[in-house]
Amino acid sequence: MKNAFVKEEKVQLGDIPAILYKPREIARDELLPTIIFYHGWGSNKESQKFRGFTLASFGFQVILPDSIYHGERNPVDHEKVENMGKYFWEVILNNIKESETLVQAAIEKCQADPNRIGVAGHSMGGYTASGFFSNNEKIKALAVLNGSCSWNYTNEQFAELFHIKESPIAPRDQEKIDELDPYNRIEKLKNRPMLILHGEADEVVPVQGQRLFYQKMSENNATSHLKYVEYPRLNHYVTTNMMEEVIGFFQEKM
Repeated sequence: MKNAFVKEEKVQLGDIPAILYKPREIARDELLPTIIFYHGWGSNKESQKFRGFTLASFGFQVILPDSIYHGERNPVDHEKVENMGKYFWEVILNNIKESETLVQAAIEKCQADPNRIGVAGHSMGGYTASGFFSNNEKIKALAVLNGSCSWNYTNEQFAELFHIKESPIAPRDQEKIDELDPYNRIEKLKNRPMLILHGEADEVVPVQGQRLFYQKMSENNATSHLKYVEYPRLNHYVTTNMMEEVIGFFQEKM
């Protein structure tokens, strides 16, 4: 896909293959507001290209990374429920582990403005983005589309939804999930710009997890910089309205 205003490039940022979008008309030393956008389970960076183009068309640099077990990184069969149980949290925890490398490479190699880096993601990518944001106070803004900021609660819902009787999560990973879960890190999120968008009828990542997170943010007087939007009758999809919200949000906050 070609665009007269946006440049697309495949890049390697550390061990992470990614697609990079940036406006064509920029100075060599210009620092760019940058959005890192994470894909969901069973997706990949190529499947997010239109979203990357769209965001970059409004003046942002956009980085679309591949997660492990997806895209160019030894993909598994994502249709198998047992693979989701086995790898889902490993992918998220690895994304967060790699996030510092990704940010540093964006600054050193891609002209990213270190003071204007935002993170976003859809579905599993929304889990990643929320954990990334809550554990890195240098990240300017967060947008979560049909993801979860209440990891443990939503994990219980998954177990019910997919009839998983025994948790496949290793005790070591469970400790890390507890530590990094945004629901447990409210103090790190106060006064930081956040946008949460979710379909009210989402059958993949039920909306109750985000409602619970918003409730806890409210109880801790932490919603002054949080915008929460539910879309009536919407299942697990990203709509044009959602992308419009994301663009306006990052324009205002970065």
